[in-house]
Amino acid sequence: MRLSSVLSSLFYLGALSAPSLASPAVSTIAKRMSGSLLDVAPIASTCAGAKFPNECKTAAEAAPFINQAFHTYCITTPGEAAAILSTMAFETVDFKYNVNHFPGVPGQGTRNMQSPHFNLLYAQSLKLVVDGSDPKAVLAQLTANPAYDFGSAAWFLTTQCNDTVRAGLKTGKLEGWQAYITECLHTTATPERQAYWERAAKVMGVSTE
Repeated sequence: MRLSSVLSSLFYLGALSAPSLASPAVSTIAKRMSGSLLDVAPIASTCAGAKFPNECKTAAEAAPFINQAFHTYCITTPGEAAAILSTMAFETVDFKYNVNHFPGVPGQGTRNMQSPHFNLLYAQSLKLVVDGSDPKAVLAQLTANPAYDFGSAAWFLTTQCNDTVRAGLKTGKLEGWQAYITECLHTTATPERQAYWERAAKVMGVSTE
């Protein structure tokens, strides 16, 4: 079965379990992503040879949880969806990791490699019973549930990025994405990171001109 067929069918299953009601805009986002997640994360077709096999997810395995996150956090624009997809794919080397091994910051992880501080806030938003003094245990609770694991990037965008940054992403322009990287993620918009965003923008049908 083609990957696009797998993702399309899994989207409907994920939508049934998502806390937020599906909207036409969210459905459109999911259908665009189902065109080819492998175009965003080219080496996510297999987990063969992964250094940490228990952390690795293929594109087909990741897709329903990404779609569910779009529903849960009401990601309705291609520009925001492209930013989320590219962040996750870049930070996890095409979904190979969900724990920071290099350099190995204790408690840093999930699919957008959040810092322990944000993982604690995220866990609290999910009403999980967590011990803030044990960041590795907090992370373990989040990564144990794929819906939580793949939901972190959408949660971060919708709760930690201001309206100006989100408006910039919705335009689909490079400047909007750069502001998201530097002003919300507080990191550098490197050429490698930008390449992921450009692939995600193309898959999502974003006009970056």
